[in-house]
Amino acid sequence: MTAATAATVAWLIAALLIGHPDPLFAPSAALIVLGESRGRRLRQTTEIVFGVAAGVLVAELVVLALGPGVTSLFVALLLTVGPLAVAGASNTLITQSAISGLYVVAVAAPQGHLMPFRFADALIGGAVAIAATQLAVARKPLTPLVDAARQTYADLADLLDDLNEALGHCDEPAADAVLARAHQLSDCVERLHSESLAAGETLRLRVRRRRRLAQVRDVERTTHQLDHVVGNVWMLARNAVTLTRLHTSTPPELTSALHALASAVRSAGESLASDLIGRDDPDEHAGQADADALEAVRIAAKLLEDEPSLPLTMIVGQIRTTAVDLLRGVGQDDVMSRVDEALGWNPR
Repeated sequence: MTAATAATVAWLIAALLIGHPDPLFAPSAALIVLGESRGRRLRQTTEIVFGVAAGVLVAELVVLALGPGVTSLFVALLLTVGPLAVAGASNTLITQSAISGLYVVAVAAPQGHLMPFRFADALIGGAVAIAATQLAVARKPLTPLVDAARQTYADLADLLDDLNEALGHCDEPAADAVLARAHQLSDCVERLHSESLAAGETLRLRVRRRRRLAQVRDVERTTHQLDHVVGNVWMLARNAVTLTRLHTSTPPELTSALHALASAVRSAGESLASDLIGRDDPDEHAGQADADALEAVRIAAKLLEDEPSLPLTMIVGQIRTTAVDLLRGVGQDDVMSRVDEALGWNPR
């Protein structure tokens, strides 16, 4: 609905404001920017707008200089795609910018003079898209961040559940598949961090909502801890793959410990989401995460009583470090000493 409205508005503005009889690039730019702006900061979205518009302008200038033909097509695509690729633009943006330039060169080449309409169309479409995204988050600016937080923690908990199942069946291919998924969890954390930056920028533009900035900053700090959690889970999954290769039955204590750890992850996610939306009691969810994480460590400690194999010992260690970083992420106090106590260690 938002995309259709923005594309239509961009077309009407380009047609009525600057009198372009066929403002194709206005709705095209609006759709491109809307598709690429999710989770991005305003500055990044603005860069996308100018990137698309520049692709159109570069193609027109190349055709004016070299005339239509294969050479112009090659040079226009090179000058359009090259800088975007070097700047680290997304594949979608690079593709769409290249298609815009391709259309200008191959289909609607300027006939001997510059047609600034197209460049203006792209700017208008981009501006409409930016306005649409800002209006969409005006009432609930934290909704994308809450959704990203819940999704990130849910993906992490689901991965632990799937790893637990693979261990229970001593299924090495399934454990390998989970390990491959664990590599992608860092991307989820990065998206969550990007959403927190975008939400912070949105709130700073709204005076009445600036008091929520502290909550967004808490999320930014949490993402740093969550990145450690993801690294721990990756190591846990790696040792789990090794354990399945031994073709030994999985101790029931390991199954229970991983189940409790997954529950702790879900409760930690609900604590973060509850704090952002102002519903429920985030401290209650954080307390549940604390209880579940410590229970996971206590159960895992039993595995150390019978001289376990090296992979199993490593898994116990990763359960401990995951619990530490997870509880630090939800703001729990005296985490290290309480986790070590649950494990049966006495620092003294």
